[in-house]
Amino acid sequence: MYKTQGEASEFLQGFLPELEETPSEREVILCAPFTSLGTLSKNLHGSLVQLGAQNIHWEANGAFTGEISGPMLQEIGVRYAIVGHSERRQYFGETDETVNLRLKAAQNYGLIPILCVGETKQQREAGEIETIINTQLEKGLDGVDQQHLVIAYEPIWAIGTGDTCEATEANRVIGLIRSCLTNPDVPIQYGGSVKPNNIDEIMAQPEIDGALVGGASLEAGSFARIVNYQ
Repeated sequence: MYKTQGEASEFLQGFLPELEETPSEREVILCAPFTSLGTLSKNLHGSLVQLGAQNIHWEANGAFTGEISGPMLQEIGVRYAIVGHSERRQYFGETDETVNLRLKAAQNYGLIPILCVGETKQQREAGEIETIINTQLEKGLDGVDQQHLVIAYEPIWAIGTGDTCEATEANRVIGLIRSCLTNPDVPIQYGGSVKPNNIDEIMAQPEIDGALVGGASLEAGSFARIVNYQ
């Protein structure tokens, strides 16, 4: 929940010039608050950057105050939607079942969902990583088309806590996620305190296809350095 429309436009002015040398095959997605999506859509036309929403509801319309639907996002050029982010699960009651409904809705309206999975510190310490992630994938992906999907592994204990997940451990868990899929080519990202100073090591890992970036994406130069990893 960052950036007004004005601040989002200002961010783009600093960010887009940094992408002039970025390889064209790199996919860059900005997942902004709903109020900024329209502004960004107009200003991103013809650029390398795609637009993503931070959530999507499973119905096209209805009495769901405070929610946003696929057609609403589709109309303004949104291509991606984050689904099941750990903060949505932790603070807003998302379950594997509602995540599954949202994933299918995104695909129904031509959006590519970015499914977030990951374990808490307590679950990790109890040795439950595999069980938790297996369950999230099994229930979340029921009936979901794995050809139009991105998955993000976010170890909840490493988000904004200062604790970092070693790149090799992130790689191991992402390999585990891949082994649970029917389509091994699903892009799988790592998200958990991704910063300019660790992105090169993260992206050097063979199983990691990309990064889901939080705090370090708020400043144009910082996010550009992550996009332009070496």
